[in-house]
Amino acid sequence: MKLNDSQREAVQTVHGPLLAIAGPGSGKTTVIAERIKYMILEAGVNPSNILVITFTRAAAKEMEDRFKRMTRGEIKGVTFGTFHSVFFMMLKFAYGYRSENILTEDEKYKLVKSLMIKLSVNADDEEELLSGLVGEIGTVKTEFVDIENYYSTNIGETEFRRLYEAYEKERKRMRKLDFDDMLSSTYQLLKERPDILTRWQGHFQYILVDEFQDINRLQYEVVKMLTAPKNNIFIVGDDDQSIYRFRGAKPEIMLGFEKDYPGAKRVVLSTNYRSSLDVVEASGRLIAHNKKRFKKEISALRGYEEPVMIYSVKNRTEENIHIIRQIDKYKKEGIDINDMAVIYRTNNEGRSIASHFMNFNIPFRMKDAITSLYANFAVKDVMTYIKIATISDKRADYLRIINKPKRFISREAFETEDVNLTEMIEDCEGKRWAADNLLQLQNDLEVISRMKPYAAVHFIRHSIGYDSYVKEYADYRHINPGDIYDALDELMEEAKKYDNFDSWFAGIIEYERKLKEKKEEMREGTEGIMLSTMHNAKGLEFSVVFIIDANEDITPHKKAKLVEDIEEERRMFYVAMTRAKKYLNIYTLKELYGKGMEESRFVKELMNS
Repeated sequence: MKLNDSQREAVQTVHGPLLAIAGPGSGKTTVIAERIKYMILEAGVNPSNILVITFTRAAAKEMEDRFKRMTRGEIKGVTFGTFHSVFFMMLKFAYGYRSENILTEDEKYKLVKSLMIKLSVNADDEEELLSGLVGEIGTVKTEFVDIENYYSTNIGETEFRRLYEAYEKERKRMRKLDFDDMLSSTYQLLKERPDILTRWQGHFQYILVDEFQDINRLQYEVVKMLTAPKNNIFIVGDDDQSIYRFRGAKPEIMLGFEKDYPGAKRVVLSTNYRSSLDVVEASGRLIAHNKKRFKKEISALRGYEEPVMIYSVKNRTEENIHIIRQIDKYKKEGIDINDMAVIYRTNNEGRSIASHFMNFNIPFRMKDAITSLYANFAVKDVMTYIKIATISDKRADYLRIINKPKRFISREAFETEDVNLTEMIEDCEGKRWAADNLLQLQNDLEVISRMKPYAAVHFIRHSIGYDSYVKEYADYRHINPGDIYDALDELMEEAKKYDNFDSWFAGIIEYERKLKEKKEEMREGTEGIMLSTMHNAKGLEFSVVFIIDANEDITPHKKAKLVEDIEEERRMFYVAMTRAKKYLNIYTLKELYGKGMEESRFVKELMNS
């Protein structure tokens, strides 16, 4: 392959530290493969002295396969791996660890879940809390945090400390390492055993790190130890595409690389071979609003082709219908449906378009399974109220909602499997307040039974007081109640479609059936338009991209308060934009669930120079 000047410089600079800033679509994978080939065939480097590290097994395999194709499989000995696989190799050498000593992510989740039950760490949104706690356990390990000084964002610090210590105790009893231990244990090993460090420094004399913008502090400290003293380190990445701060990735590490390695050469791979100049210029205007970044001018090989289109639509229904029409138009132009993508900030925004695609029989695929609205804990609570008002007298259903909001009724009050509220009220001798609360519930359920679905949800939220319960719960969990309210707003929007509960329940059953079918299809491998979050779209490319719901509080997300949060949100939007090769369509809503919406600042920024 013919290389441009900056690519050639990155390939042929073999010795010393080199920072390669690779803009979107700049051919970085090709550059890495060509560089390895050049080092071996032209610079005489022994293949076994070369280590190539990336972040996922898929990326490592793609890199290795590209290199094998380029050299017809004739060069062997180069080590390609993820941070975890490379570090585990070192631990295996030092301590004799085997694969059975690894605590898989699945096992880790199960262990933390069991400890939550044992320590009575309860939450309605159990899965979300579990995910948050697993992430925080990793943060404590990879950020060198003293557990005594760590303040959890999910539960109280004392509760978290007990959970963390119980987790560590059980993990050690099982003689297991989790993936974060692989990093921290390797760091400790190389720090405490200079003889072992010297051995690996001699073995891996040339280190190449891909997607360097995603590196965390612990990974970087190990890499710095391994590259010393010769510092033959080649890093390639794009600070503008650093979007994993929640996993500990810090773009500041890449921005400070030249301070850590004085005299390091910098090469900017500034030609975008993927996107039209329209996309490149618009995304460039957007990302220029970030202050903490390398200044760079990206050019496009393809020149101007199609302007970036911004559509302001009334609501999600109008947005979905417009996208479906656009898909039909692009198909008539000869663009394969597999070469199109709808990109959104979080999985929640993907639900509406996925539902419309299912209704219109438009094939689609997703990296993540579609999350059902009815799986949300708050939605389940509201639907349980409706169930016991219409069709259910089951104890389990009453127990789910009896103290949401607080009625101070104990579980023991429900003695039978089938609940009879009238009898329970009569049995409340000497507990007038309990009888009053149960009587009020009985009256509320009677009111709900006569309502239409939309009115019923509204009544449960505002007259019964479920929204007040949400606020109290969110305060207890240190989370934003807005995310829970969003799910309930979406439920109300769904309820508007139905005149009675029977048709709504039938609609839910049909929706869940289609969802199950779709999950089966995705398991088997399916074709169609890609639906993806901004995070999962990274590394992909499509002729046609639709970015939906470009509104304040969605993108940037309402949780983004600090300057660095907004800069990360802007990088995510930049990643989404630069997935487009030719057609980029951006949608902004005027209203959502009947409330006025403000256009995202990112839309304004990409339109104005």
